[in-house]
Amino acid sequence: MNHNLRELAKLLTGVVLADATAIVWMAGIHMLPLSFMGATITNATVLPVVLFDAMLALILVHYGWGIALPVRTVRERTMLYAIGILFAAVALLHWVRIAFGLPLYLGTLLIPVWLSWIAVIITTYLSYISFHFALLRRK
Repeated sequence: MNHNLRELAKLLTGVVLADATAIVWMAGIHMLPLSFMGATITNATVLPVVLFDAMLALILVHYGWGIALPVRTVRERTMLYAIGILFAAVALLHWVRIAFGLPLYLGTLLIPVWLSWIAVIITTYLSYISFHFALLRRK
């Protein structure tokens, strides 16, 4: 299972970096604003999207290539706990957004509610797997 998750993290790293590259490329050839699945991407949202993609890519690179499972050091375990708490907080914020119908803006882009459902699933799973790996003991 660990090998499959690492390979998935490597694949998703490529997808996230491709997304960031495509956004920058579309902004460079003046293709924006662009509407995609109910969300409009404008020049004002390019920087926040690229920064988010960069942070997500760093986490995925660490999962895919950097961390030895099961973790052996207290530093790695602490990092996994911190990431688990961060993902749990993001999942909770998306649940609150869904429950109360709160708008979510990224720059001037209104994020559709259906995207929060996807975010809840992904962040909850990443939080769970972070805590799972942090608590996993070497046999």
